[in-house]
Amino acid sequence: MTGNRTSWQSLFAVTLAVAIGVGGLTAYWEQQVPDSPVVAVAEETTEAVKIDLAAAAVDKANTLGFPTVKGGDFKLVDQFGQARTSKSGNGQHQLVFFGYAKCKAICTAALPTMAEAVDTLERSGVSVTPVLITVDPERDTVAALREAAPLIHPRMVGLTGGDDALAVAYKAFGVEKKFIFNHIDEGPIYSHGSFVYLLGPDGEFKTLFPPILGATRIVEITAGYIAEAS
Repeated sequence: MTGNRTSWQSLFAVTLAVAIGVGGLTAYWEQQVPDSPVVAVAEETTEAVKIDLAAAAVDKANTLGFPTVKGGDFKLVDQFGQARTSKSGNGQHQLVFFGYAKCKAICTAALPTMAEAVDTLERSGVSVTPVLITVDPERDTVAALREAAPLIHPRMVGLTGGDDALAVAYKAFGVEKKFIFNHIDEGPIYSHGSFVYLLGPDGEFKTLFPPILGATRIVEITAGYIAEAS
């Protein structure tokens, strides 16, 4: 048991170290939006204040060597067997993460952060839908996600599908998954994307967040986008 725990700790440390490599993008956001967009939108009415953070983030990501993210539509299935696209079924903005239910590495940092951001926004009267798109469809079946998704967040939407359908979603958001090894207890282990993506109700890509950005900053930027859209 101790050996298994040590191996998971090592895997988490390696994965987190890779995630910390996106610190340059995080620092960029801190310079680009030093104050809450909610406050900026509330106190200023000029068009100059309404900075296109999505375009700026993508441009900076490209400059730093990160994959280009354009977003795009996909056709997957949720944990209730219902067809889903990138468009929100309830008219809400969406926070999307690519991972898998049995992940014990970066998912254990990114998913709780995303759930915390959703709860914080909800307490302020802003509803955002959390979404998990699997990179492990063999284990993340409809039935498995029906059990796993609410453990992450009560309103979590878990999406799965065939390899071709998932590949469309991966390509649209620049996500690469790779089989690493078979864990003696947990089964297949994958490396995968570590960003959280913000989509509009129409499924349009708005911006992305490194997993080390923190729930507070995700809330501020997300609320700013929603305020601008209202």
